[in-house]
Amino acid sequence: MFLLVGLGNPGAEYRYTRHNIGFLFLDYLASSEKFPDFKPRFESLCSAGQINGEKVILQKPQTFMNLSGRAVGQLAGFYEIPSEHVFVFHDDIDLSPFDVRIKKGGSSGGHNGLRSIDPVIGRDYWRVRIGVGRPETKDQVTNYVVSNFMKKDYEHFETVVFPEISKMLLERFCSGN
Repeated sequence: MFLLVGLGNPGAEYRYTRHNIGFLFLDYLASSEKFPDFKPRFESLCSAGQINGEKVILQKPQTFMNLSGRAVGQLAGFYEIPSEHVFVFHDDIDLSPFDVRIKKGGSSGGHNGLRSIDPVIGRDYWRVRIGVGRPETKDQVTNYVVSNFMKKDYEHFETVVFPEISKMLLERFCSGN
């Protein structure tokens, strides 16, 4: 069983923000892989289905970004999902917009959502960093990540970036890594 976690913040006002790129990707994946509607469970919205014959749970923690670990720990603990079967999709301001990097393990890189998850399930999970770019100055970071994407940028994520991430994910499931 695999757990795919999209990081973001609950509420309509955050729906299309940079910080919610993880939620947005899971919405895309759920639709393209024909998962059932998300339902409340484990302080999250969850949906379960299969990808390439593997049982998969999609999780969007509703605890706000900085407390994501609490919800992830509850679900992973209940289903006894090892950290190496957990994929966390999150925004990354250190990557250019639309760039994607995937790696297993590592540090939080200053990301508060990851910082919350690390002590709960360990650091040996997959991190899928989705580039959203960086504001001009450091004091603008908070407002930048909770601001909405421009429509053309969001459309690029939906038509180019999200399908590419899905392809990478399918390759991981096919290879058993």
